[in-house]
Amino acid sequence: MPNTVLVLNRETINKMKTHYSAILKNTTPPGAVFAAKSTAFSVTAYSSGKVLFQGKEAQTEASKWGDAPVNSTSKKTAKTSAKSGNLPPLIETLSMIGSDEVGTGDYFGPITVVASYVNRDQLALLKEYGVKDSKHLKDPAIIEIAKKLLHTVPYSLLTLPNEKYNEQQARGWSQGKIKAVLHNQAIKHLLKKIEPEKPDGILIDQFAEKDIYYRHIKEQTDIIRENVFFSTKAESIHLSVAAASIIARYAFLRAMDQLSEDAGFTLPKGAGAKVDLAAAKLLKQKGEAGLNHFAKLHFANTGKAKRL
Repeated sequence: MPNTVLVLNRETINKMKTHYSAILKNTTPPGAVFAAKSTAFSVTAYSSGKVLFQGKEAQTEASKWGDAPVNSTSKKTAKTSAKSGNLPPLIETLSMIGSDEVGTGDYFGPITVVASYVNRDQLALLKEYGVKDSKHLKDPAIIEIAKKLLHTVPYSLLTLPNEKYNEQQARGWSQGKIKAVLHNQAIKHLLKKIEPEKPDGILIDQFAEKDIYYRHIKEQTDIIRENVFFSTKAESIHLSVAAASIIARYAFLRAMDQLSEDAGFTLPKGAGAKVDLAAAKLLKQKGEAGLNHFAKLHFANTGKAKRL
């Protein structure tokens, strides 16, 4: 969606509110003075002085209020946008789909990928829930927050069991390709689920450069390209990615509980020395064929377990 940002004084913003009185929206996102929407553009003015224009006539409409539209108001913002692949201004205030994955660095357990849709009207509620970068949350908090999110935001969850993961690896698929295919599928499913509503954009927690991501999925059907953005540390950029990460972590933890029950003992997370010992125990109990159910066999832990 084309967008333009102006920085205006409060007097001008008040004039704008009067000017757009006929198309004012009943609800506004957190921190907004007003929001208005026509068939050709939308305007959201924030108490910080930033005014976001979106839609096909965004730039034309913005030019009525300022001569020099800017996409960022400081060197810091400009640098962040450049690093993040030119993200939309005020992205944290938009209605976004975010996607993230969990389990790729763990020897035991599946890969879980989640795409979640957070409407701008839900941003304040998610902050009340405590939604933030899941790396700063312990598992009990993740479980508590995830249970609320499951009933609050539309989402699509894909869980890739180890048997299927190992099969794709044997076919020559890299972990990057596997993740890219899962992200595209999760986003595709979620877009269908929220129809006819459309997000302002889609933000993927970046694990590969954009060109490489699309190269991974070039043979897939219905490749999602419109308004897709990539950024590292995307969980700290928009709450949709943070919510996706929390739900994905919750699904991973539940899967690990089930695998631990299947194994007869608690399986450790990660890929360290404790994992080697647990893998050796499983090899002794169930053989290499049995290990296929619990682990990502191409990890170095398999060789270490065999030596143990």
